[in-house]
Amino acid sequence: MFSDAELCAYLDEDLEVGRMTDIERELRVDPTLLKRLTTLRANTGAGNHSLGAIWHSHHISCPSREDLGNFLLGILPPDQKTFVKTHIEINGCRQCQANLDDLQQQQSDARAIVQNRRQRYFQSSAGFLSQQ
Repeated sequence: MFSDAELCAYLDEDLEVGRMTDIERELRVDPTLLKRLTTLRANTGAGNHSLGAIWHSHHISCPSREDLGNFLLGILPPDQKTFVKTHIEINGCRQCQANLDDLQQQQSDARAIVQNRRQRYFQSSAGFLSQQ
């Protein structure tokens, strides 16, 4: 029902949420699946890494945080923009999605601070301007 690649991705918490839920549900009722997971974990821990696994675990293909920020600002060249969008939306990289969410939150917080500052400037100068 589940491939070894899917189970390895599950162990690395790098599987789409729906598929992870399916595996967790099946683990509750299928002891052989738990044995397979244990074996896969042991093999991975024993140094049996593929080039793809090393590439993935070290996030070699992930864009930098600066590139993610530029993506949010809409200033990446079209080919890089396509890469970042594919990496996040299709590949579903959780680390990059978390970085993107964090950058969006920082951007939102910065907007709120600027808006608050403008409001205070306006309020502090409103009386001064009316006296002129």
